[in-house]
Amino acid sequence: MLLFAAFKLYPIGWSFVLSLHKSVGGVDTFVGADNYRRLLRDSLFWTALENTCVILVIQVPLMLALATGLALAFNSATLRARSVFRLGFFLPMVTGLVAYGVIFSVLLNEKYGLINWLLGLVGIGEVPWLTDPLWAKISLGLVLTWHYTGYNAVILLARLQTIPSELYDAAAVDGAGAWGTFRHVTLPGLRPAILLSTVLSTIGTLQIFDEPYILTQGGPDNATLTIGVYLYQNAFMYFDFGYASAIAYALAVLIGVLGLIQFRVLGDRA
Repeated sequence: MLLFAAFKLYPIGWSFVLSLHKSVGGVDTFVGADNYRRLLRDSLFWTALENTCVILVIQVPLMLALATGLALAFNSATLRARSVFRLGFFLPMVTGLVAYGVIFSVLLNEKYGLINWLLGLVGIGEVPWLTDPLWAKISLGLVLTWHYTGYNAVILLARLQTIPSELYDAAAVDGAGAWGTFRHVTLPGLRPAILLSTVLSTIGTLQIFDEPYILTQGGPDNATLTIGVYLYQNAFMYFDFGYASAIAYALAVLIGVLGLIQFRVLGDRA
């Protein structure tokens, strides 16, 4: 309890106190809800929120769909060396965030990157992966998908292996095809794991910082500016800890609301 209070409760409480203060002439001054009202007028905050939501709405469903396909493949009796494939797809998850971010920043370099060099071999011109706003968003989505798909596939695989084989036998007796079996047996059985993966992916995406900061530092033209990056900029570049704390609490409320909605929508079915 002492460790929890010292390293969890105290920072959370002090962060809220900071969100009610502003540094004026080097002195913390109580300003009440001014930092929260500032959020509503801050166009950069809304840009960061929009960018984060775009990643959440597009990248997360795509990643979970790929993870479901991989889980089904990993569970297939016809796949040889299944352990090797499982390990190979899970390895990106244990790669350090900074390390793989730096690697992808080199791979996606417009002039000297390996990806553009390979594209040049087939006659495709240089793609501005990290210097064009649209391509920067696409690059960030690809990097996130590469890193987290295998992790979610393992979660779904663990649940998939608990579905009783008798259900599949009954479906076969009833004449259900591959799609019918997936829809009426596999998918309902996977719902608890899908709910877990969705909630974890939502929380992780809303807090995303390392990848956009390392790859583009929120650019170009704020195209990959996320709430996490904007919070970091205010806290450790502008030293506006009060406003950064207000951003953190706004993010916590957003995560709580979205998590509650997901449990309402998927919880009963799961």
